[in-house]
Amino acid sequence: MNGDLVNLLNSKIQDLNVSVKKLRHTGEDYAKAYTNYRIALAQELLRLKNEGMPVTIAYDIARGNNEVAHLKFQEIAKEAIFTANKEAINAIKVEIKIIQEQLNKEYGGNLPD
Repeated sequence: MNGDLVNLLNSKIQDLNVSVKKLRHTGEDYAKAYTNYRIALAQELLRLKNEGMPVTIAYDIARGNNEVAHLKFQEIAKEAIFTANKEAINAIKVEIKIIQEQLNKEYGGNLPD
């Protein structure tokens, strides 16, 4: 039983390390998607302004452009994945804490090597 808890703890720590590395990549993906959206939006706003579109409606029109809207979708999707990864990390941390508390109860604070 105790060995099972130690093995489970080690497995959760390994899962945490993998999730943290994954978070770095999903964070980069999110940042790139955000950047791509903002650049496309700015370009579309500039195009509309140059065509004489009133500024009051240009922003709404620009966001409705197919490419701009697709990039916004990509940004939202990447943000959702990034947020889900952060939540997964938090869940793993809770699991680790629970396992550590159980081990502390069983060993009275003197964990085996």
